[in-house]
Amino acid sequence: MTIFKGSGVALITPMNADGSVNYDELKALTQWHIDEGTDAIIACGTTGETSTLVDEEHLKVIETVVKQVDGRIPVIAGTGSNDTKHGIYLAVEAEKRGADALLIVTPYYNKATKTSLVKHYEAICSQVELPVILYSVASRTGLNLTPDLVKELIKIPNIKGIKEASGDISQIVAIACLVNDDFALYSGNDDQVLPILSVGGSGVISTIGNIAPKDTSKMVHHYLDGEFEAAKKIQLAQYPLIEAIFSEVNPVPVKKAVGLLKGIETHYRLPLGDPEEATIALLKEKMTNYGLL
Repeated sequence: MTIFKGSGVALITPMNADGSVNYDELKALTQWHIDEGTDAIIACGTTGETSTLVDEEHLKVIETVVKQVDGRIPVIAGTGSNDTKHGIYLAVEAEKRGADALLIVTPYYNKATKTSLVKHYEAICSQVELPVILYSVASRTGLNLTPDLVKELIKIPNIKGIKEASGDISQIVAIACLVNDDFALYSGNDDQVLPILSVGGSGVISTIGNIAPKDTSKMVHHYLDGEFEAAKKIQLAQYPLIEAIFSEVNPVPVKKAVGLLKGIETHYRLPLGDPEEATIALLKEKMTNYGLL
């Protein structure tokens, strides 16, 4: 059974001026996404600045989202690590806290050979019962999940999907040829949702969903319901806004965009910091043009 179909938002992690996590705002944003029709929430993904969260915060963010969602939509917990033992710990603890699935990025920096990568995922998956979504984003990790690797990894029983953010449509098509209807292929790039849906994708794990959740979900469901022109209209309309939210490294612009949209202060943890003034001006322009401001 597919974990979700539609738009899963890779949720930002709101923070206070002192750098602590703003859990009240996290709950408010989670509720807003439910009200706006988001189909799943990804807590502690890349967009959530997870690499700067200590384990206690990481797990509390997941738990806070799970409690706020209260079973209404799936909560997918990001638990990837470049240390297998640490990845096991995060996965087990996320399962205890009620996550519905796990998003596990490939090991970063130290990378891995094909053999050791398979062992890495086998070790984590053997310790949990939750379905696992692979996360392939070589631009961040330096490690690409090629079709040959995916072919081996999908033999692990609880690997049930992939967030594909390589940007390589040919690779994505090759992966689509390897999997069955029970395996979920999610776009990891907001500008490639419809191409991936066209080869059997189930939806998107979205960044733009942080500020346009209703439209992003509608776009996917229009396509899945055969309303291709309606879906295309949204995909093309979102493109200038997508360019704006990726004009600096993610999640810097989109977190600022959430602040502009919701009227809240935005704070980051170093090494991330405030966007350039030109980026803020671009965000305001594109958000206004899209009808968000």
